Amino acid sequence: MATIRQSLEQKLQQRLSPQQIQGIKLLELPTLQLEERVKQEIEENPVLEEEERESDPDETSLTLEDYLRNEESASSYKLKVNNSSKDDEHRSPTLSQGMSLQDFLLEQLSYHNLSERELTIARFIIGTLDDDGYLRRPIPSITDDIAFTQGVEVTDAEVEHVLGIIQTLDPAGIGARDLGECLVIQLKALRQQTPAVRLAIRILTEHYEAFVKKHYERLIRRLGVSEEEFRGALEEIMHLNPKPTNGYSDESSAASPNIIPDFTLDYNNGMFDLQLTSRNVPELRINNSYLRMAEKAMGGGAQSEADKEALQFIRQKIESAKWFISAIKQRQETLMKTMRAILQFQREYFVEGDESKLKPMILKDIADATGYDISTISRVVNSKYIQTHFGVFLLKYFFSEGLMTDSGEEVSTREIKRILAEAIEQEDKRDPLTDEALMDTLTAKGYKIARRTVAKYREMLGIPTSRLRKEL
Repeated sequence: MATIRQSLEQKLQQRLSPQQIQGIKLLELPTLQLEERVKQEIEENPVLEEEERESDPDETSLTLEDYLRNEESASSYKLKVNNSSKDDEHRSPTLSQGMSLQDFLLEQLSYHNLSERELTIARFIIGTLDDDGYLRRPIPSITDDIAFTQGVEVTDAEVEHVLGIIQTLDPAGIGARDLGECLVIQLKALRQQTPAVRLAIRILTEHYEAFVKKHYERLIRRLGVSEEEFRGALEEIMHLNPKPTNGYSDESSAASPNIIPDFTLDYNNGMFDLQLTSRNVPELRINNSYLRMAEKAMGGGAQSEADKEALQFIRQKIESAKWFISAIKQRQETLMKTMRAILQFQREYFVEGDESKLKPMILKDIADATGYDISTISRVVNSKYIQTHFGVFLLKYFFSEGLMTDSGEEVSTREIKRILAEAIEQEDKRDPLTDEALMDTLTAKGYKIARRTVAKYREMLGIPTSRLRKEL
C-alpha cells in the first residue's frame, strides 16, 4: 500500500508580474489603440490626470479692456440676418443612410407578383446568401431549414423556382451557386445578345472545366470557331464581375480602419528627422491633491478604520499611476530605439525609397543592435506603421531574408520577388514562362535558386501558374 509523504522543495521559476504583462501589452498597441487605453486608464484611476498644455502667450495677453473693445466692434455689425417669416416652414435636416443589399433585393421582389409562400422562401434565400452574393447551401438543406424555422413545408422545386426569380434581380449574378452560373447569369442579363455573348454562354455552360484550365486551342477546335471569334467571347467573359456584391455596401459591414502612422520620418538636406506620433496621447501626471491628501494622512495621528482604508486605496492608485506613466515612457523609448536601429540598418533605402536598396534584415539583426530580446522587437514592429516622404509602410515590410549570389553578395528575397514579377510581366502571354524557365532567368542573373523556391515566391506574389496565365 502506497504511503503519503510530505517534502519541502525549492524551485527557481521565471514569472511575469502583472505590471510586466501590462507593459508588454502597451508595447504591442499601435497609436490609435494606445489613445483609447490612456483614456480608459484616466477614467479608471482618479489619481491620474492629463498634463495641462502650455497656453499660447497671445491668448493670455488679452485684457478685460481688449475684450470689451472687441465686443463693441462686433456689435456694430449684423452677425445674423433674419429673412424668415412666421409663415416659413422649418424643416430639420435628415441624415440619409444607404440601403443594405438585402433590403435592396427585397424591394425589387415587391415588383414581382409573389404569393406569401413564395415571399417566405425568397426572404429565407436572401438571408442565406454569402457576403459575395453566392448561394452555397444545397437546395435540400434550404428546404429543410424553411420547414424547421418558418414552419412552412415546401418542395425543392418551389425553392428552385423562387431562386430563379432572385437570380433575375440586380446586381446581375446574385444568387448563383458557383462562379460558372454567376457568369452565365450576367451574360444572359445583357441587352445585346451578340454572337460573342452567345458563344461565351456556350463556353461556360458546355465547356466550363476546359475554360478554367485555359485549354483554348482545344476549345477552338471543339466549338468549330475561329480564333478571332473565340477572343471576342473571351473578352465578354473577362468584363464580367466574379463577385456580384462588389459596389454594394451593407450597413452591417465594418468600415475599413484608418491607418494612423506610429512614426513620421522626414528627409531634408541629407538629414533624417524621426518623430514618434503621439498627437492625441496626452501627457500624464499624478493629481497633486491626492498626493497632499496621502502625505497629510501619513503624517497624522490616530486614524479610524475608514481613514486607513481610504489611505490604502489612494496609495494603490498612486502606485498604479506612477507605474502607468513609467510604462508609457518606457514604451516610447523602446519604440524610438528600435526604429532608429531600423533606420540605421536600411539608411540607403530610406533616402529614396528604392526597393532594390532594401537589405536583408531579420528580427535578430535589430535585437543585436538595440540589446532587446527578439520577442520585444517582434512586438514593436507588430501593427506599427511609419510615414515617410515616399509613402506609409508597415514596419514588417522592411524585414526580409537574405540570399547569397554567385559573387558572394547577400541580397534581399524581396529583390528576387521583384525580378520574378518583372519577368512574368514581360513574358509572352501566348507561351508563359514556367517555374523552371523562371529559375533559369534568375540563375542567369547570378541568383542560384531551386525551382520549388521559385514556385513558393510566385505563390507569395499571388501569381498563378504558367498554364493559368496563358492568353490568346
